[in-house]
Amino acid sequence: MQQSQITLTEFERIYQHDIGKKDFGDIENFILKNSDENAPFLRIASGVGGKFIQARNYVGILQTKSGLTIEILPKIADKNDAERSKAVFIKMLRTLKNFPFKSSNLASLKTQNLPLLEIFISMFLCELEYLVKKGIKSDYVALEENLNFLKGKLNINEQIKRNSIHKERFYVRYSEFLSDININRIIKTTLKFLYKKSNSSKNQQKIRELLFIFDEVLECEDYKNFFAKLVINRQVKHYEQTLLWCKIFLFNNSFTPHKGDDLGFALLFDMNALFESYVGNFIKKSFPGTILQHSEKHLVEDPKSFKLRPDIFLKGKFIADTKWKIISSRDGISQADLYQLYAYGKKHPCDGKLHLIYPKIDDIRQKTMKFRYDDEMWLEILYFDLEKDENNANLLT
Repeated sequence: MQQSQITLTEFERIYQHDIGKKDFGDIENFILKNSDENAPFLRIASGVGGKFIQARNYVGILQTKSGLTIEILPKIADKNDAERSKAVFIKMLRTLKNFPFKSSNLASLKTQNLPLLEIFISMFLCELEYLVKKGIKSDYVALEENLNFLKGKLNINEQIKRNSIHKERFYVRYSEFLSDININRIIKTTLKFLYKKSNSSKNQQKIRELLFIFDEVLECEDYKNFFAKLVINRQVKHYEQTLLWCKIFLFNNSFTPHKGDDLGFALLFDMNALFESYVGNFIKKSFPGTILQHSEKHLVEDPKSFKLRPDIFLKGKFIADTKWKIISSRDGISQADLYQLYAYGKKHPCDGKLHLIYPKIDDIRQKTMKFRYDDEMWLEILYFDLEKDENNANLLT
């Protein structure tokens, strides 16, 4: 019997015989439409066991139209441990800008051993329950109806057109204070969408309860147009996090935009960007003057081009770049990265202190390394422990 869910860690493989020809073909088409040489989503290749798909540097969820869900988790140890990897991944998501993970009650969700998709759905439902407690927005909605009694204002033109024979009827315009407004329709649409996606009885029960609250609200007919015109003002500020979730689910919106309709759902994150975000935010807390993604200098001054953008910069103290890559010796370090850091150091005042920060991987012996560029500039290789933040307290001291 074919599995309904498969959990992978980065660099693990799925063979065609593991999931069936149809699902494999749909995922393959998705990869081909969304990959290029510089930014491969996943790798397609053939080996002794036949054709396979290999996860690399992207984590998240792929769901085929048949309902097969594939979780891809970050590699944080030599021996894979799905629950540890999932906990680290969820923790890292909290630092992403313009994503609604920060305010979610992650601590209670970590212990539930839920699939990733169900965890994300749970986060959304918690956020929505909080919104409902604060009160969902209602507004005056303009309505037109042909009634048996006079209400509001008579629409003379429509009255003549429709009721010349039925004198007992009144075609009227009036306003009512209703919750059936666009901002609530988006939420209703998202709830209906997730009810079909979720396999968790607990999540489905919560969705049914929330749908009851939104019972008088219609679904949104054009959510793309809604989000294109959406402006978050003071009146709807308390909706912001919920709407971010709605956008993620309805658009399959993540760090990694994608195209095509080969899959039922896809939510993928570039681990390079996620690692940079997490490490940068951690260092910024330790060194409040730290600038993330600093970009005021140029490699060529005239014309100004080839921007030099260190990931992490503290003026007069240090420059650091993050790389989501497993290394254990100097052989794994890219020469291009060494040149890049040297260029940063020449352009930005950093007291000669340059750092390349890689993830610390359990069960792999990772050597401390230093490279000397010249008498005034050194590069140090550092390893960031994603499971125990306390081990990183003296990372740059």
